[in-house]
Parts: sequence; structure tokens; C-alpha cells
Amino acid sequence: MINQINGLHHVTSIASGAQSNNDFFTKTLGLRRIKKTVNFDAPEVYHLYYGDEAGTPGTVMTYFPFPNARRGRPGTGEVGITGFAVPKGSLPYWQERLATFDVKNMQTETTFGETRLRFDGPDGDGFVLVETDDDARDPWTNNGVPADAAIRGFHSADMRLRDAAASAELLKYMGYEELDRQDSVTRFHVPGGNEANVIDITQVNAPGADQGAGSVHHIAFSVDNREKQLEVRKALMDTGYQVTPVIDRDYFYAIYFRTPGGVLFEVATNEPGFDRDEDTAHLGEALKLPSQHEHLREVLEEKYLEPIVD
Repeated sequence: MINQINGLHHVTSIASGAQSNNDFFTKTLGLRRIKKTVNFDAPEVYHLYYGDEAGTPGTVMTYFPFPNARRGRPGTGEVGITGFAVPKGSLPYWQERLATFDVKNMQTETTFGETRLRFDGPDGDGFVLVETDDDARDPWTNNGVPADAAIRGFHSADMRLRDAAASAELLKYMGYEELDRQDSVTRFHVPGGNEANVIDITQVNAPGADQGAGSVHHIAFSVDNREKQLEVRKALMDTGYQVTPVIDRDYFYAIYFRTPGGVLFEVATNEPGFDRDEDTAHLGEALKLPSQHEHLREVLEEKYLEPIVD
């Protein structure tokens, strides 16, 4: 069994516009933009990262904003809801704040004994704020959300699957333990992991998802370093999974594989971190390009990458 995984590292989704995406995460949710770079495989498209002050693994939401991308169709074989942890008693603040920003489809609920506020992102993305009383992570508060309400980082990710069994076995192999069941939802967590250590599987009898704006592209799991990542890769390949070679993503090293339920998993290292090319005080301010795309800077900035107004 794999024992190197700490919990979530980041979640990456698709958006239809860079400015609206940036505004939602920085102005509405109060997160920090920690990196402004481009998609390695499509450098004419931004890759935007949001999180806490330093981009700590387990707090980082990232987006590929393809201009005017069509809306995705929710279904099975995808992460349907991304959860963020907020302090106990803060949901009334968030209900008022999100209403001020005209956020759609807000509803409160209680799941596994936790009070939650569900809502949609600008492209129909599924999000939930979950009240917790034992999250010690320091929040980013420079975007107007007070410390007693601010997002701490991820709480969980909820996968919607037609058949939960094979993916449940995979999570157990990855060091997750079944924690509870409620109706069609099974909850797993990594004992002793980071604060972003919960995965829910919701079994749904529905057609497969059609990926587009508002869809989660992949979820990434955290390991401390490259040595542990290679151990995870070997273990997965020995079990029959087709895993990519290690890919240098500048701020972490990544491997990818497709789960039985269709969700794309990544295993990402905590090293070297988002301060490798910007000091922490200025994260996310300048456009940072992968070295192989640096020669395209002028054409990318002039023709493809819309200016983002902060």
C-alpha cells in the first residue's frame, strides 16, 4: 500500500475567461493569486493559481481560462464539487458576501455532521464552503475577507462516479481510509495527512460528464519530494496503472494517471514551491513563462494573453 500521500496538493479546472476567473477567486473568495503563467501544452492560454500566502500544497486552486470556452456538462467520471474549509460560524458572513457578488445557486446543507454552503462559480463550477473548528492553517486576508471567516485551504473533493467500487479500492491503496457513509456518498481520508485530506465518492446513475468551462480537469495529490513520488509511481505501475513519466512543472514535479472511474489523478511534489522564481511578497504579480516558451513572450502578451486587471 502507498503511504507517501499527504492529501490534496491542488485542483485544476477550466474557465471561459481570465478576468472573470481572477475576479472570482481574488475579489469574491478572497484568495491570493500566487502565480500567473501559461499552460505548458497551450502557451497561448493562461495558467492561473490561487491559494494562501505562499501557495501551500492543499490550498491551491488552478485554472486554464480558455477564452470563450463552452460550458461543460456535469455528469459522472469527474470531480463535481471542490470544498474549501472555513472557520466554524462563518457561513452567515459568506452567505451575505456571496450574495453581494451575485453568486448563483447558494444553498446550505449538513453532510457528515458538517454545516456547508454550496454555490456555483462563474462557469457553473461546483463549490462548497465547509465549517471546521480545528483547521490551524493561516488564511490570506489581504483581499478583504477577515481572518475569522477567511478560507483556510481545501477541505475535500467530491468525485461523481457511476461505479464507486474500483475507485474506492484505488483510494485505499493510496493510503486513504473509509471514514463514513451517508446515502450515496462514501467519505475517505488520509490519517495524519495535511488538512486537505478528504475525498468523497458520490455514486450517481447519470451519463458521463462532457468537459468544458466549469469542469475540473484533474486533482493532484501531495507528496513531500521526488523520491517519494518515484516510490508512488512504481507502486502504481506495479499494480497495473499506466503512469506518465515525471514532468517538471516548474513549481512541482508531476505524474499523471487515469482512475477506473475516469477522473485524472496527478501526484505532485511539495518541492520546489511557488517562490522559486518570485519572492513570497510578490507572488503572482509578473507573467512567468516556462523556459521553453520564454521566446514567445512578446507575441503571447500582444496577441493571446488578455491583460488581467487586479
